[in-house]
Amino acid sequence: MSDSVLYELDGGLAVITINRPDAMNALDTPTKVALRDTVTAAAEDPAVRAVLLTGAGDKAFCVGQDLKEHLGLLKRAEETGEGALKTVAEHYNPLVRALAGMRKPTVAAVGGVAAGAGASLAFACDFRIVADSAGFNTSFAGVALTADSGASWTLPRLVGHARATELLMLPRTVKAPEALQLGLATRVVPAAELAASARSFAQQLAEGPTVAYGAIKESLSYGAAHSLSDLLDKEDELQTLAGASADHREAVRAFIAKEKPAYLGR
Repeated sequence: MSDSVLYELDGGLAVITINRPDAMNALDTPTKVALRDTVTAAAEDPAVRAVLLTGAGDKAFCVGQDLKEHLGLLKRAEETGEGALKTVAEHYNPLVRALAGMRKPTVAAVGGVAAGAGASLAFACDFRIVADSAGFNTSFAGVALTADSGASWTLPRLVGHARATELLMLPRTVKAPEALQLGLATRVVPAAELAASARSFAQQLAEGPTVAYGAIKESLSYGAAHSLSDLLDKEDELQTLAGASADHREAVRAFIAKEKPAYLGR
């Protein structure tokens, strides 16, 4: 694994850190490969019950594509006639599919700016714990590009179609208080408390009913693109799955005994 992506697993919580603080955690090719592979591995690892995604340092969560590297790719594309943005299919798409589609909760700890694909990665997570000094900027139109990394799917679902259109076509930095008001942030906390607050939040999810969380994620995603009738059938299927879990049995036992349930994530 590249040292530009750090990984820690403790108590069912996988902490994934984009580790290029001197470059505002910009995504060059080695970092994109490592991040894609690390998130995919966490999604597939049964020992992982929640994922916390963050960026090193306090200046940026992630500013998206490393534009210095990208300029070189553009020049090479002119010389060879090849496309310069193969990275969307090779790196960003599988990364976002793994991040948004995994059957376990995902949390972004956003300190500093989250821009471009960096903002998209935060939007793809289920929750965003945001420092009061942080902000989001879609950035794409600012460099004459369209949205990628799922932003045109996730952003309208967070803020609505009209506001998403505004934020994508007229990019600006949405600071933490407004991000909370719009629904981009789950919680806003003092910058000095971000790491501890986000970890505590994510750890609580890692100790929760993982099968039920995964079913909720699938149900919400399915319902966004299907009819009510189809969704009701999907809910029946997923409720049958959750109802057969050990965690459901433990929850019912604990409720009757007036105890706190001890979930095992299965």
